[in-house]
Amino acid sequence: MIAIAHFLAIIFYFGAAALAAVPFARPVNAPVRGVASALALGIAAHITALLLFGFQADAVPMTGLGPALSFAGLLLAITLLIAELFARDVSLTLIAAPLAAIPTLFANVIGLSPGASVERGARGFWLFSHIGLSFLGMAAFATAAAAGTMYLVQRHELKSRRFGALFRFFPPLATLDRVNHLAAIAGWLGLTLGVALATTYSVAYQQMNLPQLVWGSSAWLAVTCIALGRVAGGWQAHRAAKYSSAAFVVVLLLYVAFRFADPAAGHFL
Repeated sequence: MIAIAHFLAIIFYFGAAALAAVPFARPVNAPVRGVASALALGIAAHITALLLFGFQADAVPMTGLGPALSFAGLLLAITLLIAELFARDVSLTLIAAPLAAIPTLFANVIGLSPGASVERGARGFWLFSHIGLSFLGMAAFATAAAAGTMYLVQRHELKSRRFGALFRFFPPLATLDRVNHLAAIAGWLGLTLGVALATTYSVAYQQMNLPQLVWGSSAWLAVTCIALGRVAGGWQAHRAAKYSSAAFVVVLLLYVAFRFADPAAGHFL
């Protein structure tokens, strides 16, 4: 049942991306309701899968590589749905929905099993709060990067005066810039709280994982630079879009590098 629910979530996420691509094939309005419904159904199936896993494993579905990847996909899908409803648009789904489906698919391929040590009580709440907030921050960071990438594509189309399907389908530059701005701030808030909880947890319980520390600090530093640039540095939309897209790719590559270097790196690496 857990695998079926995950499979349904993956189907709905890819289905949402396919629906979002319909205006490229024929001249129709953006199917906002259809895409939002597909995402919502995927999220519902995904939540069901993780709840069933939690009851079966008697563990919060955040630790262990498989559950952590699935949880990350869920948060990204939720963040995407909020962003699309806010913007009344579906173009972000083209990029972000597959980003939610892929880690969920990998989670099922490698198998869902909780981490070696599942904490209880206040210590467990502390740990899971840190992981949850960190993943929420990364999901918002991914949304900012997706909006930034689309901003760059749309701007290129506008400057080259190619008013094709991409230009007609993508939302206005101002909308993409607003999504990028708000998502960058949300990503900074989530990762700041997550890193703060991780640091205090490590000090309180004398547990330190160097790869996790380096990767988490790198992600926080990247999103902090973008948030500060937008709020205090006077970054214009083009510069913010370029740096948020590049920074997210670097953070992902760093994650992959640590996974290959040390497959047993810890709770959420």
